[in-house]
Amino acid sequence: MNRRLVLGAAAAAAPAALLAAPAVAQTHPEVRWRFQSSFPRNLDVLYGTAERIGNRVAALTENRFRITPFPAGEIVPGLQVLDAVQNGTIECGHTASYWYIGKEPGFAFFTAVPFGLNTRQLTAWLRHGGGNQFADQLFADYNIVGFPAGDTGAQMGGWFRNEIRSLQDVQGLKFRISGLAGRVFQAMGAAPQLTAPADIYPALERGVIDGTEFTGPHDDERLGFFRVARFYYAPGWFEPAARLHMMTNRRAYEALPQLYKDALQIACAEADSEMVSRYDHLHPQALRRLVAGGAQLRFYPREVMQSAWRANEALMAELAGQNQRFRTIWESYRPYRAELFQWFRVAENSFDNFAFAATAQGG
Repeated sequence: MNRRLVLGAAAAAAPAALLAAPAVAQTHPEVRWRFQSSFPRNLDVLYGTAERIGNRVAALTENRFRITPFPAGEIVPGLQVLDAVQNGTIECGHTASYWYIGKEPGFAFFTAVPFGLNTRQLTAWLRHGGGNQFADQLFADYNIVGFPAGDTGAQMGGWFRNEIRSLQDVQGLKFRISGLAGRVFQAMGAAPQLTAPADIYPALERGVIDGTEFTGPHDDERLGFFRVARFYYAPGWFEPAARLHMMTNRRAYEALPQLYKDALQIACAEADSEMVSRYDHLHPQALRRLVAGGAQLRFYPREVMQSAWRANEALMAELAGQNQRFRTIWESYRPYRAELFQWFRVAENSFDNFAFAATAQGG
């Protein structure tokens, strides 16, 4: 399966070709799929991505292939989307693969790993460094064909009732956290918990958890975390990117005409680019409102960051020693990360460090 779609002239030409031949579309069968999101309806970018994919596929197929999205919990709970797709309860779902590391730790690589690749770097690894091939192999074991379908960009570091001034403040902390980062926080003495997006606010409000991370200012404002936890931390070292996937049931996917398969790939490739640009547009506005409303912006102490780095390196080595698939993917991901980090230090970070600081200081 070719996922190296270029969202320029080539990608623009494909939809045009599809739409230019309505007679072709009309010769294909009408197909109806149910599309379960892992996110509640009020998260307009996350849940809205499922809506946009469905609308785009319908447009590309003259409404012959209709994919109806459902918010988390309407068919299955938000954290059970993979299972529902795997067993055919639904034809497809929009979710984060790292929520399923209990089944296979290698799922983490295709959403986010702590201190890992950022959004652009992860896209490069997936499309050109072999990442999508690893994902295909893993998803196939779960009766799934997956397509990258959106990324949040670098996330914030979470909301807390109390300040995190030192590593001591992490001890015993009940923190909602996803993916391998939960294991890292556990190694630092915290008590990580995985909570579905729709259930985070009530857990924080009741004191079931002491803090939570989610994505960034736009979604966090909508979920209302600032009302019950005012300390807002950066950076989200545990999610420098967070790639989502459209997971499709393999049997359902393979039964599709090629035209419909192409439409799915195009719609997901467009969504993959669109989500991060929407967040880049919306986050600064939301952060200004949050700070104006009383949120206290903080940065993790260096002691915490260094401890997290060491704990993560130990965890990755441990998992690589325990799981052959994880080791194979890590042996691809790790040197790719090192090379990209070196390049970004030369070109991107040198510019960022000067220009961002100069702008903040008025030139």
